[in-house]
Amino acid sequence: MTKKARRTFTAEFKQQMVQLYLNGKPRKDIIREYELTPSALDKWIKQHQTSGSFKESDNLTPKQQELNKLRKELKQLQMENDIFKASCADTRTKVNVIKNNQHKYSISAMCKVLQLSRSTYYYEAKERQSENELTTKIIEIFHLSRQNYGTRKIKVDLKKQGYTVSRRRIGRIMREQGLVSSYTVAQFKPHTTKCNESQKQNELNREFHQEEEMTVVVSDLTYVRVDKKWQYVCVFVDLFNRDIIGYSVGPNKDAALVYRAFSSIKKDLRNIQYFHTDRGNELKNKVIDEALETFNIQRSLSMKGCPYDNAVAEATFKIIKTEFIRKRHFISLEELSKELYDYVNWFNYIRIHGTLGYLSPIEYKIEHLKKVV
Repeated sequence: MTKKARRTFTAEFKQQMVQLYLNGKPRKDIIREYELTPSALDKWIKQHQTSGSFKESDNLTPKQQELNKLRKELKQLQMENDIFKASCADTRTKVNVIKNNQHKYSISAMCKVLQLSRSTYYYEAKERQSENELTTKIIEIFHLSRQNYGTRKIKVDLKKQGYTVSRRRIGRIMREQGLVSSYTVAQFKPHTTKCNESQKQNELNREFHQEEEMTVVVSDLTYVRVDKKWQYVCVFVDLFNRDIIGYSVGPNKDAALVYRAFSSIKKDLRNIQYFHTDRGNELKNKVIDEALETFNIQRSLSMKGCPYDNAVAEATFKIIKTEFIRKRHFISLEELSKELYDYVNWFNYIRIHGTLGYLSPIEYKIEHLKKVV
């Protein structure tokens, strides 16, 4: 019999459960709907009322705190005793031992005990300091990327800051620090749906590189788990700089969802020459056709059963699923909408793209305007 995996809960989730209880939602309903144990919910409520924190360390009794203090002091004594066991270790270990204890013992005395020359120690310690500085930068870039960048993009960001580092070295530091990009997790592929049989051709013909803004706009849809229901997201992408220029969320995968995304575009729609999508029925109907006709926008459809014809939209959604959807649990459509607004802003202004020469979409647009001027 397979052992059931233990669930973990974030502080935000615990706070939401407590808030539901304080707002008057029956305790038994919270336990049933969110599949909680009574003891867990009661514990969170007590922690909220006692300390306002869900950390175990903030909810210890004075006796437990004193016990933890004694344990730490014992561990400290054991560590000091173990310094002398490092005499047979490699040079890097000896250097680390000396650095970690130089506030308690003289460097020359420790070098003598560990049989390490002082010149070697100072040289290795200096190199280690450089490594520590680089590690700090890599950790900072990784978290600013919302845990999405791998070695390639981190290398580019480091170069912008004046650091020339190989991807192999970056990868080693990331492994040492436990930094795992979102892209290391396998992606789930959704089931296919029926396509429309329109006679419209593939006018784009995989010309994904466009020289002018808003020349070609591509679109696609995907689904998101919100609470216990499926909701949907539609985005519009400008092929010129991969900018997400419009988006919408909703409970149904239909023309209304696409139309709302179309309406969210804040640029002059008359500048769009082609609107390219796959052959989903929700993207080919009277509502969309009338909107395209109003702004004199020509239609382009992928060939039947060929996702490569809409590769940029497909790739954009792979990014969104990996970096945004898979890492979050949304409790309402309103929360999804707010979080997506924040992500789109980061995507357009901050996130660097390999196809844009490792610039963000807005940076790429600005560089293009400079060349034109």
